[in-house]
Formats: sequence, structure tokens, C-alpha cells
Amino acid sequence: MSFLQNNIMLIVAALASGGMLLWPLFRRSSGKEVDTLVAVQLINYKDAVVLDVREGSEYNAGHLPNSRHIPADKLEQRLQELEKFKDKPILLIHRSGVNTSGKAGALLRSHGFAHVYNLAGGIETWRQANLPIVKK
Repeated sequence: MSFLQNNIMLIVAALASGGMLLWPLFRRSSGKEVDTLVAVQLINYKDAVVLDVREGSEYNAGHLPNSRHIPADKLEQRLQELEKFKDKPILLIHRSGVNTSGKAGALLRSHGFAHVYNLAGGIETWRQANLPIVKK
């Protein structure tokens, strides 16, 4: 017991560093983040389904060509629309990254979608890369 008392700071530091090493494993549970280059490869060579989970007004202001739009808060009710794509890669798009798309990715994986990816930086990264955007 005196070892614990004498070395409490060392023990706390060891636990904290262990937690920091494990954090990325838990954080990535919502899906793999990909950059625009990998996203384009998924779309062009793997026939990925682009799923935009932003609100309607954001989607109408500009979205990826041929993307499907299901707002994140409606995704669970509309999962049947995606059933036929379970074996294809799904590329999730949000305004600025994984906040909402991470939750959407977790939902999709929990329903058997195996290949779910989040566009790192969301639609803003896509725009900054000067990749095609269509407006409705």
C-alpha cells in the first residue's frame, strides 16, 4: 500500500498515457476518415455511394454530383432506401467533418453496412480542393 501512496503521480501518469494511446481506437469507431483523393478514388473506382447527411438548405446550396441526400436526423427512418447498397462503400458528407457523419456512420455500421467512410473536413474540404459541386 505504501508503494501506491508513494508513487501515485507515476501511476496517474501511466494510466493517462495509456488512455491517450487507446483514444484513437474509440474515436474511429464511427468510421474511417478519408481525404478528398481517397474519396474520389472510392467514387470513381469502387462505385461508392455518396450520402450527404446535411440539412436540406445546405445540400441545395451545393453538393457532390450524384449524391444522395438523407439528413442525419432522418437517416434511421430512411435506412431502407440504402439497403441495396450494403455491400458498396458509403462516403458520408457533412458540412465540416465527422460530427454528424460520425454518428450516421455508426448507425449505418450497426445495421450491417460494412464499408462506411467519412470525408475528412466535409464539404468544405471538397470545395477547397476545387472538386465538382452541383447546385439544385
